[in-house]
Amino acid sequence: MNLALWIVAGLLAAVFGVAGLMKLAQPKERLAAAGLAWTEDFSVGAVKAIGGLEVLAALGLILPATFGVVPILTPLAAAGLVIVMIGAAVTHGRRGEHPAIAVNVVLLVLAAFVAWGRFGPHAF
Repeated sequence: MNLALWIVAGLLAAVFGVAGLMKLAQPKERLAAAGLAWTEDFSVGAVKAIGGLEVLAALGLILPATFGVVPILTPLAAAGLVIVMIGAAVTHGRRGEHPAIAVNVVLLVLAAFVAWGRFGPHAF
C-alpha cells in the first residue's frame, strides 16, 4: 500500500506541478486559447494564485516525506488538492463543461486516497 501511495502522490505531483507552472508562466489569454476557458471567469491574480497553490501542493506531496521534514505536510497537501478539485468541479459545472468534471473527480479521488493513506494507516 505504501508503494501505491507513493505512485499516486508522484502522479499527482507531476500533474499539478505542470498545470500550476503553466498557469504561473502563461498569460490568462493564452491559457483560455489553449483550452482553459474557465480562466475567463477569473482575474489574472486568481489564476496565478490557483497555479501557485497547485505547485505548492505538488511540492508538498513529495518533498516533506522524501526528506523526513514535517511529513504531516504530505497529507495536508493532498487534502488541499481535494478542496481545489471540488472548486474546479463546481466551476466546470457552472460553465456546463461536463467532461472536465470527470477529470476533476478522478484527481479528487486520487488526492483523497493519498490524504486517507497518509493521515491514517500508512502515515510516515
